[in-house]
Amino acid sequence: MSILKEKLREKIVAERPRTEKLMKEFGNVKVDEVTIGQVIGGMRDIKSLVTDISYLDPFEGIRFRGLTIPEVFAKIPKVPNAEMPSVEGFFYFLLTGDIPTETEVAEVRSEFDKRREVPSYVFNILKSMPIDSHPMTMFATGIMSMQKDSIFAKDYHKGLKKANYWEAYYEDAMNLLAKLPEIAAFIYRLKYRDGKIIPSDPKLDFGGNFAHMMGIDKPYDDVARMYFILHSDHESGNVSAHTGHLVASALSDMYYAISAMLNGLAGPLHGLANEEVLRWLHGVMEKMGGKVPTEEDMKQFVYETLKTGVIPGFGHAVLRKTDPRYMAQREFCLKHLPNDLLFKYVDMLFKVVPPILLEQGKAKNPWPNVDAQSGVIQWYYGVKEYEFYTVLFGIGRALGVCSNIIWARALGYALERPKSLTTKMLEDIAFGKK
Repeated sequence: MSILKEKLREKIVAERPRTEKLMKEFGNVKVDEVTIGQVIGGMRDIKSLVTDISYLDPFEGIRFRGLTIPEVFAKIPKVPNAEMPSVEGFFYFLLTGDIPTETEVAEVRSEFDKRREVPSYVFNILKSMPIDSHPMTMFATGIMSMQKDSIFAKDYHKGLKKANYWEAYYEDAMNLLAKLPEIAAFIYRLKYRDGKIIPSDPKLDFGGNFAHMMGIDKPYDDVARMYFILHSDHESGNVSAHTGHLVASALSDMYYAISAMLNGLAGPLHGLANEEVLRWLHGVMEKMGGKVPTEEDMKQFVYETLKTGVIPGFGHAVLRKTDPRYMAQREFCLKHLPNDLLFKYVDMLFKVVPPILLEQGKAKNPWPNVDAQSGVIQWYYGVKEYEFYTVLFGIGRALGVCSNIIWARALGYALERPKSLTTKMLEDIAFGKK
């Protein structure tokens, strides 16, 4: 081991007890208007961000522009001959707060169609990357490569007035969002389908065209629409949304911001939860011999699991009811894949886990969250490459983050710059020296 690394190890071993003591013994001590626990613990629950795009209600789940998920799915115009609302109409709603008319949906779709073509250099860059590159790395790289075309970056250096920043961000957002389905599908076909690329079909909507380019038949087009809408926004404090907002607050353009958003989403503590749930479910199936368990069998398995671990996909830091995003996907599964073996396991867990968690006091919210269901649907329709699931998440999340960034520039929100304290300062506060 190098001298530098060994010295650093010694310092870390000496420093850790200080932070642990502050968290354990003085977590509730006030620092200004917050606590030491919040300062050290990732700023949890500190109300210091503003967004009108979405709000996480503990009892209603995520509200988009004030509407619950069932209300959104009922009110946004649906794609003809489809069950789900159009992504184009939903984006109009996120930006304006108004339910679009069919004409307004068609106008957004027309705008996306005009901006849909992906520059050939993006595909060349992706093809030049090692084929075993992570798809999120490829997705973020493809987006970043288009930064040279940023309208905001060009107009800013020409003296764009601050009051008009939002217009340039809007143009960048529309240009970028229109291209995301094709870039993502290209990555999928390049990596997992022997490079057999399916060209874009301009006659199809956002979700329908994505399903087409993925090479998956109906009703996967509705799966795509549902998935993108459900994952679009989740307030501004989660890692991906906040990262995009933070980067854009420096007036980095939309390409920088959305690429950064994806980098945050790629972390195991954020966007990989549905992948981890699906891996766990396959492990459960293997242990049970691939047969449908009885409720008693599953209860016994859950009790045994809780002795040493957790049940992935259950519980949420804010929600105090079953995640409505989970319920939307559950309803889809009950209609389209009720006899699928993997779904039967999910269905059984939905019935037995919450009562057991309540009984044992294991969680404030013992009900399943969105990640307990989403990977199952992708697997059923043939998208069995776990690592690609976060790319799907990223397409949806870009809709909400772009909306938030446009409004942040429109309202002139400032560069984010929280104030830091040293551990010694926190100790002085904790021990009453200040």
